[in-house]
Amino acid sequence: MTIEDIDIQYFVTALKNSSGYDFSEYSEKSLKRRLAKVLMDNKMELNQLVTEIKKNVSFAEKVVKEITVNTTELFRDPFIWQMLRYKVLPTLQDNKIINIWHAGCSTGQEVYSMMILLNELGMLEKARIFGTDINSDVLDIARKGIYKYRFNIGYLDNFDKVIKENPYNYEKFNDIPYSKYFEIDKVKDFMRMHPFLTEKPTYKKHDLVRDENIFFNKFDIILCRNVIIYFNYNLQNRVFNLFSNSLYQGGFLLLGMHETILGPMSASFDKKENIYIKK
Repeated sequence: MTIEDIDIQYFVTALKNSSGYDFSEYSEKSLKRRLAKVLMDNKMELNQLVTEIKKNVSFAEKVVKEITVNTTELFRDPFIWQMLRYKVLPTLQDNKIINIWHAGCSTGQEVYSMMILLNELGMLEKARIFGTDINSDVLDIARKGIYKYRFNIGYLDNFDKVIKENPYNYEKFNDIPYSKYFEIDKVKDFMRMHPFLTEKPTYKKHDLVRDENIFFNKFDIILCRNVIIYFNYNLQNRVFNLFSNSLYQGGFLLLGMHETILGPMSASFDKKENIYIKK
């Protein structure tokens, strides 16, 4: 199915007028691909979809959830987590409180990765963890902390690389069992995070396009990984401005492996490898 520029404009205007969600500054290429999938999944032509959006608020909400991408995994890109473990988190060791915001946290595996890492460093108790996403359904999954085992089995290798192995000293090996953090049932095909992890974070619905910092406090670390890649240049800079204003001086911003700060907001940060530090 071919989606033209005029189709995107038609869809974006209808969605904004009906629901308030504004996709006008999303990457057009990405939006065309997502809209084509939504039309195919719902077995609808564009006119039908727009008509249904205009008359049915809950359908509009459903479309927003389908348009937004929700992919995440435990310790995604282990290299980043190794940097967090050995270079970033130790600099916060003496803080009385550590505020961490996972923006666009999806189903929460990244949030649990952070808490597992903090616990291994003896820092979990003083951390305040916040997770946000535009999609309330994925936040419900994050709160429960129950995932398909077979889907996630490959990501246990990431756990090993970050929690068990030490890239700076290969002779050092921490034999940390998975059962310390989650229960695995191979027959029923689930892995369930332990209550001391699921009870810790605060999750809230948040739209990076139109919402400000809804927590009214500053952060030591903000993670927004593989989200801004779907935004156009102007929207990216608006979101980076939000993050800059929400970070303490010297605070850390982590993006996806293929994301970078371009344009005026780059002057607000120093970059060290894949991590941005607020000036």
